[in-house]
Amino acid sequence: MTVSRAFSAIALIAALGAAACAPQRTNTTYSSADVGRTQQLSYGTIVSMRPVTVQGRESGVGTVGGAVAGGVAGSFIGGRSPAANFVGAVGGAIVGGIVGSAVEKSATTGEAVEFIIQEDNAPQPISVVQTNEDNFRPGERVVLSRGARTRLARFQN
Repeated sequence: MTVSRAFSAIALIAALGAAACAPQRTNTTYSSADVGRTQQLSYGTIVSMRPVTVQGRESGVGTVGGAVAGGVAGSFIGGRSPAANFVGAVGGAIVGGIVGSAVEKSATTGEAVEFIIQEDNAPQPISVVQTNEDNFRPGERVVLSRGARTRLARFQN
């Protein structure tokens, strides 16, 4: 196995592992722990909104997965010598860990919207950051649900 093929294999394995672990955090996705949990509701109007980038997190899964995959792939680079296999495994683990960490961070980075909401019974507006799969617009009435996290939902009479 050539060096470039080994690094390509490391990158692919790390990318698949990190992408599989990436959370799907949308406004309409709830965890099983949220089901049946009471939430406080309030009402308000969207005053303004702007796109924001949600920075990715590194849990370490990508780093560890990449290091393991890199170590395995790197151990084949050295040829027949045990010492060369060891050096290849260590080098592959280091490179795989770096690649895995970067892939995990990229897989958990996304786009969202910051909503500025004027609540009906509050003197100051508040900010809520979430995805906008419901296509909210400024001037729209919303229900704010506060529980594990604050979410917006369309107000319906």
